[in-house]
Amino acid sequence: MVSESNSLPAVPFAMWLEKIVLGAGKIFAWAYVLLIAVILLQVVLRYGFNHGMVILEELQWHLYAIGVMFGVSYAQVTNAHIRVDLFHAALSERAQYRWEIFGIVFLLFPFIYVVFDSSLPFVYDAWRIGETSASPTGLPFRWAIKAVIPLSFALLFFASLARLIRTVAALRRG
Repeated sequence: MVSESNSLPAVPFAMWLEKIVLGAGKIFAWAYVLLIAVILLQVVLRYGFNHGMVILEELQWHLYAIGVMFGVSYAQVTNAHIRVDLFHAALSERAQYRWEIFGIVFLLFPFIYVVFDSSLPFVYDAWRIGETSASPTGLPFRWAIKAVIPLSFALLFFASLARLIRTVAALRRG
Protein backbone atom coordinates (compact mmCIF):
# COMPACT_ATOMS: atom_id res chain seq x y z
CA MET A 1 0.00 0.00 0.00
CA VAL A 2 1.17 3.48 -0.80
CA SER A 3 1.56 6.58 1.37
CA GLU A 4 -1.74 7.59 2.98
CA SER A 5 -3.09 4.04 3.38
CA ASN A 6 -0.05 3.25 5.50
CA SER A 7 -0.86 6.11 7.86
CA LEU A 8 -4.28 4.64 8.56
CA PRO A 9 -4.57 2.06 11.36
CA ALA A 10 -4.07 -1.59 10.53
CA VAL A 11 -7.44 -3.32 10.82
CA PRO A 12 -7.22 -7.07 10.06
CA PHE A 13 -10.50 -7.36 8.13
CA ALA A 14 -9.69 -4.26 6.06
CA MET A 15 -6.21 -5.58 5.36
CA TRP A 16 -7.70 -8.92 4.26
CA LEU A 17 -10.02 -7.09 1.82
CA GLU A 18 -7.07 -5.08 0.54
CA LYS A 19 -5.06 -8.27 -0.05
CA ILE A 20 -7.87 -9.61 -2.22
CA VAL A 21 -7.97 -6.42 -4.26
CA LEU A 22 -4.18 -6.16 -4.54
CA GLY A 23 -3.92 -9.81 -5.59
CA ALA A 24 -6.57 -9.37 -8.26
CA GLY A 25 -4.91 -6.14 -9.38
CA LYS A 26 -1.56 -7.87 -9.83
CA ILE A 27 -3.20 -10.63 -11.86
CA PHE A 28 -5.24 -8.30 -14.06
CA ALA A 29 -2.25 -6.00 -14.60
CA TRP A 30 -0.95 -8.71 -16.92
CA ALA A 31 -3.72 -7.65 -19.30
CA TYR A 32 -1.47 -4.73 -20.22
CA VAL A 33 1.39 -7.05 -21.15
CA LEU A 34 -0.98 -9.04 -23.35
CA LEU A 35 -2.36 -5.78 -24.75
CA ILE A 36 1.10 -4.65 -25.82
CA ALA A 37 1.76 -8.03 -27.46
CA VAL A 38 -1.57 -7.92 -29.32
CA ILE A 39 -0.94 -4.34 -30.48
CA LEU A 40 2.53 -5.26 -31.75
CA LEU A 41 1.15 -8.32 -33.54
CA GLN A 42 -1.63 -6.27 -35.13
CA VAL A 43 0.82 -3.57 -36.28
CA VAL A 44 3.17 -6.16 -37.82
CA LEU A 45 0.28 -7.93 -39.55
CA ARG A 46 -1.33 -4.75 -40.82
CA TYR A 47 1.71 -2.78 -41.95
CA GLY A 48 4.15 -5.60 -42.58
CA PHE A 49 1.82 -8.05 -44.33
CA ASN A 50 -1.16 -5.81 -45.18
CA HIS A 51 -3.43 -8.16 -43.24
CA GLY A 52 -5.05 -6.73 -40.09
CA MET A 53 -7.39 -8.92 -38.06
CA VAL A 54 -10.71 -7.83 -36.56
CA ILE A 55 -10.33 -10.30 -33.70
CA LEU A 56 -7.07 -8.60 -32.66
CA GLU A 57 -8.73 -5.15 -32.82
CA GLU A 58 -11.50 -6.32 -30.52
CA LEU A 59 -9.07 -8.12 -28.23
CA GLN A 60 -7.18 -4.85 -27.78
CA TRP A 61 -10.32 -3.12 -26.50
CA HIS A 62 -11.18 -6.05 -24.25
CA LEU A 63 -7.73 -6.16 -22.69
CA TYR A 64 -7.70 -2.41 -22.22
CA ALA A 65 -11.12 -2.58 -20.52
CA ILE A 66 -9.91 -5.32 -18.17
CA GLY A 67 -6.84 -3.32 -17.18
CA VAL A 68 -8.73 -0.10 -16.56
CA MET A 69 -11.78 -1.56 -14.82
CA PHE A 70 -9.81 -3.70 -12.40
CA GLY A 71 -7.16 -1.01 -12.01
CA VAL A 72 -9.67 1.33 -10.38
CA SER A 73 -10.00 -0.83 -7.25
CA TYR A 74 -6.22 -1.26 -7.12
CA ALA A 75 -5.81 2.52 -7.26
CA GLN A 76 -8.34 2.90 -4.42
CA VAL A 77 -6.41 0.53 -2.16
CA THR A 78 -3.02 2.06 -2.93
CA ASN A 79 -4.44 5.60 -2.82
CA ALA A 80 -2.97 6.17 -6.27
CA HIS A 81 -6.09 7.79 -7.68
CA ILE A 82 -6.23 11.49 -8.46
CA ARG A 83 -7.90 13.73 -5.93
CA VAL A 84 -9.17 17.13 -6.91
CA ASP A 85 -10.25 18.49 -3.58
CA LEU A 86 -9.37 22.09 -3.04
CA PHE A 87 -10.49 22.17 0.59
CA HIS A 88 -9.21 18.78 1.82
CA ALA A 89 -5.65 19.92 2.51
CA ALA A 90 -6.86 22.91 4.54
CA LEU A 91 -8.95 20.73 6.89
CA SER A 92 -7.77 19.28 10.16
CA GLU A 93 -6.91 15.59 10.18
CA ARG A 94 -10.19 14.65 11.92
CA ALA A 95 -12.20 16.74 9.43
CA GLN A 96 -10.37 15.03 6.57
CA TYR A 97 -11.36 11.63 7.97
CA ARG A 98 -14.99 12.78 8.31
CA TRP A 99 -14.97 14.11 4.76
CA GLU A 100 -13.51 10.81 3.52
CA ILE A 101 -16.21 8.83 5.34
CA PHE A 102 -18.92 11.10 3.92
CA GLY A 103 -17.57 10.67 0.39
CA ILE A 104 -17.36 6.89 0.64
CA VAL A 105 -20.78 6.37 2.26
CA PHE A 106 -22.87 8.96 0.43
CA LEU A 107 -21.13 9.25 -2.94
CA LEU A 108 -18.99 6.22 -3.71
CA PHE A 109 -21.14 3.40 -2.27
CA PRO A 110 -24.33 4.56 -4.02
CA PHE A 111 -22.43 4.89 -7.30
CA ILE A 112 -20.98 1.39 -6.92
CA TYR A 113 -24.43 -0.01 -6.12
CA VAL A 114 -26.12 1.62 -9.12
CA VAL A 115 -23.46 0.45 -11.59
CA PHE A 116 -23.26 -3.05 -10.09
CA ASP A 117 -27.02 -3.51 -9.93
CA SER A 118 -27.69 -2.21 -13.43
CA SER A 119 -24.83 -4.22 -14.94
CA LEU A 120 -26.15 -7.61 -13.80
CA PRO A 121 -29.13 -7.70 -16.23
CA PHE A 122 -26.82 -6.32 -18.92
CA VAL A 123 -24.44 -9.26 -18.48
CA TYR A 124 -27.25 -11.79 -18.06
CA ASP A 125 -28.98 -10.71 -21.28
CA ALA A 126 -25.72 -10.95 -23.22
CA TRP A 127 -25.15 -14.44 -21.81
CA ARG A 128 -28.76 -15.55 -22.35
CA ILE A 129 -28.81 -14.65 -26.05
CA GLY A 130 -25.23 -15.79 -26.65
CA GLU A 131 -24.20 -12.32 -27.77
CA THR A 132 -21.12 -12.20 -30.00
CA SER A 133 -19.30 -9.54 -31.93
CA ALA A 134 -21.18 -7.77 -34.72
CA SER A 135 -18.28 -8.73 -36.97
CA PRO A 136 -18.33 -12.29 -38.34
CA THR A 137 -14.64 -12.64 -37.53
CA GLY A 138 -14.88 -10.92 -34.14
CA LEU A 139 -14.72 -12.33 -30.64
CA PRO A 140 -17.44 -14.63 -29.30
CA PHE A 141 -18.81 -14.58 -25.75
CA ARG A 142 -19.51 -10.85 -25.46
CA TRP A 143 -21.01 -11.58 -22.02
CA ALA A 144 -17.52 -12.37 -20.73
CA ILE A 145 -16.21 -8.86 -21.30
CA LYS A 146 -19.47 -7.38 -20.03
CA ALA A 147 -19.02 -9.43 -16.84
CA VAL A 148 -15.95 -7.31 -16.11
CA ILE A 149 -18.29 -4.49 -15.05
CA PRO A 150 -19.95 -6.12 -12.03
CA LEU A 151 -16.78 -8.01 -11.08
CA SER A 152 -14.62 -4.90 -11.10
CA PHE A 153 -17.23 -2.92 -9.18
CA ALA A 154 -17.42 -5.70 -6.58
CA LEU A 155 -13.67 -5.32 -6.12
CA LEU A 156 -14.09 -1.55 -5.93
CA PHE A 157 -16.65 -2.10 -3.17
CA PHE A 158 -14.15 -4.27 -1.26
CA ALA A 159 -11.44 -1.62 -1.68
CA SER A 160 -13.79 1.16 -0.58
CA LEU A 161 -15.09 -0.82 2.37
CA ALA A 162 -11.52 -1.44 3.52
CA ARG A 163 -10.77 2.26 3.17
CA LEU A 164 -13.93 3.13 5.12
CA ILE A 165 -13.06 0.70 7.94
CA ARG A 166 -9.53 2.05 8.23
CA THR A 167 -10.71 5.67 8.11
CA VAL A 168 -13.31 5.08 10.81
CA ALA A 169 -10.62 3.39 12.93
CA ALA A 170 -8.36 6.42 12.41
CA LEU A 171 -11.15 8.78 13.43
CA ARG A 172 -11.91 6.72 16.54
CA ARG A 173 -8.20 6.58 17.39
CA GLY A 174 -8.25 10.36 17.71
